[in-house]
Amino acid sequence: MVSQKRHWFWNLILVITIVLCVSALTVHYKNWVKTAPDHIRLLSGFYVENVAFSDLDSVVFVERIPPMIRLNGFSALEKEKGIFQEFKDSLTDKKIHVFVDNISQPKIKLVYKDSLKLYFNLKDSTETIELFNGLQEKLNIGRPN
Repeated sequence: MVSQKRHWFWNLILVITIVLCVSALTVHYKNWVKTAPDHIRLLSGFYVENVAFSDLDSVVFVERIPPMIRLNGFSALEKEKGIFQEFKDSLTDKKIHVFVDNISQPKIKLVYKDSLKLYFNLKDSTETIELFNGLQEKLNIGRPN
């Protein structure tokens, strides 16, 4: 039997597709948080949010997020990620970013730039508490007495 050799182009396309799928899964797997001296950066899948500590108005620990309409994003198992809008704010165009890795754990609610909201947590609740305490310190340092 004569075997046909597969063209190199299709092998390359197959490898690129597999690499892209694995990288998309890795990026959506958890919330990636990076704190710098002047801001916090949250990366969750295709969503990136940078919040300057000087823009923070409040940092609150909440058990549940309010009922919202999903504008885009996804919900799967314990995860809620995307851009949402509160039911009571349906007349305004205020968007709320939600990056929740574990819906049953408490979440951090950031209010910044007077009215923008961001809900997030990490898979590990102790890491979420440590991050909350660090954000509280940054908020208290930035406020005048």
